[in-house]
Amino acid sequence: MINSLIARKRLQDQPAARLPVSARRMTMAKPRKVKAAVIGCGTISNIYMENLASKFSIIDLVGCSDLIPERSAARAQKFGIRQMTNEEILNDPEIEVVMNLTFPEAHFEVSKAALLAGKHVCVEKMMTVTLAEATELMDLARSKNLFLCTAPDTFLGGGWQSARKYVDDGLIGRPVSISAVCTTNYSPNTPMFDVNPDFFFFPLHPGGGVPYDLGGYYIHNMINLLGPVKRVTGFGGNLEPNRFFSNPHHPWYKEPFIVNTETTIAGTLEFENGCVGTILFSSDSSNFDSFSVQGTDASLVMFHPNFYSGDLTLRRLSSAPAPMFAPPTPPAQQNVIVRGVVTEHKLPMLHGYLDNNRGIGLADMAYALRNGRKPRLHGELGYHAFEIIYGILESCRTGQVYEMTSRCERPAMIRASALVATAQEITLDD
Repeated sequence: MINSLIARKRLQDQPAARLPVSARRMTMAKPRKVKAAVIGCGTISNIYMENLASKFSIIDLVGCSDLIPERSAARAQKFGIRQMTNEEILNDPEIEVVMNLTFPEAHFEVSKAALLAGKHVCVEKMMTVTLAEATELMDLARSKNLFLCTAPDTFLGGGWQSARKYVDDGLIGRPVSISAVCTTNYSPNTPMFDVNPDFFFFPLHPGGGVPYDLGGYYIHNMINLLGPVKRVTGFGGNLEPNRFFSNPHHPWYKEPFIVNTETTIAGTLEFENGCVGTILFSSDSSNFDSFSVQGTDASLVMFHPNFYSGDLTLRRLSSAPAPMFAPPTPPAQQNVIVRGVVTEHKLPMLHGYLDNNRGIGLADMAYALRNGRKPRLHGELGYHAFEIIYGILESCRTGQVYEMTSRCERPAMIRASALVATAQEITLDD
């Protein structure tokens, strides 16, 4: 104990420039907290604010606002922060980051105002409702040298970072393809559907259709695993725009309801690395989901990307003997196809952050600010993911292959660790 204290004192007495990197880290000061505020206090804000207020030490959550003052007042009281107006947040010089948790049609207006006020922005999925709006925000962020990050951030969870490491380390061989199916049933059939802001169901409004609402989770993870996309094609669109409020207990029972967003799309993606992918996203059918990446040696079956961790199952041919009932291969025949036995292996998690970590993208952005690096949830990723959905819908409309105009870097992988609880945060401080 005494020897270690003496060694530490000697390190502190040396000029930092002369020290090796490992020793320099021992003398570095703790990063200054990043003051943040939330705009939009709807349902999803609860888990965001819980994590931002207590899970990530780099964040100092100081305030929140909402168009409905009662909602922001409740959140402020619960988390011990200030109830503020949008204007107060934007005019506060100490607030560096705005977490935009408004509904999709408000994303552009709120994010633009924050960027114009000199704030870095992290916005819920998707970035905006139109590609033109997204392009304007990206240009504005670049011109003001500000970060513009877009959810979902689930790919930073331990399950997806582990999947990334397994793929990068060659566990499935050379990646060849990736496929995703996510179907659900969104209908105006609840007794309070859209009656007031607390029951506003954005997935059936512009910018919130299932390709954007759930598709973003899959697209972000596809880019995390395989990189950017070169071109896309698609079929589908809005299959049933004219509907009615179908619950007899609803105040507008049997009145018409117009769905003004895409509800079912099937798409094909060609990645820059030569891999191909398929997606099927629908809110017009029963619930089903699957997500897997296929390689030359094996397939990796993954979990729903709305979650930060789950089962990762490796499926590959085994070297075990064929079952007894399998007919023997005739020794005299040549070029006979011999099929092995497919075995399944549940893989361990190699990274932390396995629970509901909404807000981890903002925490990573805060460390990026302090350490002078690119955030993993960088704007090019969110823009590229949005353009993939936009391009598929354009292909649905025109019947032509859509050539992507944007590209993005694969986000840097978080290093593997066996750290638990609050110690996990050091993996973001890179």
